[in-house]
Amino acid sequence: MITKTEISLIPKSFDVVGDILIFADFPESLAKKEIEIGNYLLNKYKNIKVICKKTKKFSGKFRLSKLKIIAGERRKETLYKENNCSFKLNVETCYFSPRLGNERQRIYEQVKKGENILVMFSGIGIYAVEISKKSKAKEIMAIEINPNAHKYAIENLKMNKISNVKLYNGDVRKVIPKIKDKFDRILMPLPKDAYKFLDLAISKIKKNGIIHMYDFLAEEENSTMGIEKIEKMKVKYKLLRYAKCGQISPRKFRVCFDYKIL
Repeated sequence: MITKTEISLIPKSFDVVGDILIFADFPESLAKKEIEIGNYLLNKYKNIKVICKKTKKFSGKFRLSKLKIIAGERRKETLYKENNCSFKLNVETCYFSPRLGNERQRIYEQVKKGENILVMFSGIGIYAVEISKKSKAKEIMAIEINPNAHKYAIENLKMNKISNVKLYNGDVRKVIPKIKDKFDRILMPLPKDAYKFLDLAISKIKKNGIIHMYDFLAEEENSTMGIEKIEKMKVKYKLLRYAKCGQISPRKFRVCFDYKIL
């Protein structure tokens, strides 16, 4: 049995991906009751079939976290739906944030008819699929280094009946120089240090094209941080927008810098 006090200690903040609920921070004081708490949550949220907690923060080449199933079905694969599109993924082997649905919508609503688009660090293909389904983009190329995420991206294209997306599995620094095309719009949704690849994006953007570069900023930082990073590239540009895309900790935000390259 779990007490009312223990119930009050259950974190109110968690992610839900499909039918999997994920705690980023699960109190050590509740560790001995995690199974009971998991079952309590399964009864409370009828749409949830798996309860997980992170046992290791995002790390490594693919920015993945370790997850422990504390209750429910013994699986980490799920079906996630967003903006009338469907995506299959494994929440442990693929980097994914369900908190960016509004940001993904913000991007595809900007896409103009006939655009050629490049998505760097494309993961399970969610940006590419939603742009394809929700805009009149001509062609979208998407590059992802994680073979597991790439495998799901292939499946997600088929599931959503997408025909104008080309997927590449590999390191952007090796793949992009082999692509002859230039693009009207380039997305850089890397969860950390995307600015280190700005030179690649700039080499493939058309004149007056748009680059969407993502970053993490502390509360006391602002848009000047994004300006400092592109200033080093020695290109003519205009900062169109500085958009906050979600809070990742009490004083830290995910942000997007929308650059127009002149």
